[in-house]
Amino acid sequence: MSTTLFSRGAKAGVSCTLLVVALGAGVTACGADDNPLAADPYDAADQISFSGLTEAGKKADPEKPLVVTASGSEGRITDVTAVDATGRHVSGELAADGSRWHSTSPLAAGAHYTLTVSTENDDGAPGRKVVGFDTSKPATTKRLNVTFGPEAGTYGVGEPVVAELDQPVKDKAQRAVVERGLQVVSTPAVQGSWYWVDDKQLHYRPKDYWPANATIQVHSTLQDIRIGDQLYGGTAKPLTITTGDRVVAVTDAATHRLTVYRNDEKIKEIPVTTGKPGFETRNGVKVVLAKQYFVRMKSTTVGIAAGSSDSYDLPVYYATRVTWSGEFVHAAPWSVGSQGSANVSHGCTGMSTPNAKWFFDNIHEGDVVQVVNSKGDPMELFDNGIGDWNLSWQKWLQGSALATGTRSAAPQGNQARLSPQSL
Repeated sequence: MSTTLFSRGAKAGVSCTLLVVALGAGVTACGADDNPLAADPYDAADQISFSGLTEAGKKADPEKPLVVTASGSEGRITDVTAVDATGRHVSGELAADGSRWHSTSPLAAGAHYTLTVSTENDDGAPGRKVVGFDTSKPATTKRLNVTFGPEAGTYGVGEPVVAELDQPVKDKAQRAVVERGLQVVSTPAVQGSWYWVDDKQLHYRPKDYWPANATIQVHSTLQDIRIGDQLYGGTAKPLTITTGDRVVAVTDAATHRLTVYRNDEKIKEIPVTTGKPGFETRNGVKVVLAKQYFVRMKSTTVGIAAGSSDSYDLPVYYATRVTWSGEFVHAAPWSVGSQGSANVSHGCTGMSTPNAKWFFDNIHEGDVVQVVNSKGDPMELFDNGIGDWNLSWQKWLQGSALATGTRSAAPQGNQARLSPQSL
């Protein structure tokens, strides 16, 4: 099974990894004995010159661009590749006339590179020059380290990938360097993009939910790459996660029904109750954060005074958490008479104990729980759980530092007037 690299920029299907861009057309040999293309490449040393490389025995400055220029008028550059000993490529641009190539991504510090330049002369014969060089170590020891999440394991198709930076990155150009170095590879392949939630956190999600039973591999190529003044890329432990079946639970607050779909097939419909007036359940797409067999829910934790008409202090079982502020899908045996006909809870989705146990046993972290037709506030995007899927794909792309046009600020979801805890 093959793996395909995700796109990260604003255009679908365009890879933004550190790959060499060769804009000149290559030449294919025809095989004829009198055809110059059939010959082995000649030594192109006399046709090209280098900028950014030093004389033998000295190390190149990784903070300076690498430039290859065709000398004179006897030939042109057709292709350039620059790759370090770990396999990281340097991206670059080649002039349309083949006269000049320059790097567009930074070199790594303290690395060994192999630079291969392909040319052709006026007769169309191919030439080649291979140069090895080392880059100097940076003067600074300041590093930007990255931690990927969630932990390795199997999740539902709604689970995003998270990159936590150990220090803020505010400049858009520096963010672009960081984003290009954070690689996400999926099997099967889907289109996806990073979104800067704030200066220290990025989320990565596909255009649609992840495929069922996919493998997602995450790693960084930023180590020793210059990000900004006195800041270089540091370490990042690679991450591999997988997805299970595509499980989506849809709660219709108007019909008081929760319907569970597995791999797009309806497998269960459950009568439920959701938030009553003043405590309406949030509308929108949420993702399962955790499951707890037992939770003690107290109204005082969400600002409801003890002894008031809306106060409660109850043991709750089979609790599936969908927001950090306390919204769950859980067993509510006290409201069975209203389930399927009325909304009487304080914001959670309640059901009978047998149905809650079934839901608890068949739902997993990362699965999708969506609420429709509620009069509640929309689900927050990032600060109360996983609300990433409530952004349209076009708005999600605007959160990438690689997006074309002006990047919009990361939107923040509306804070609910009262964060529902239970019931």
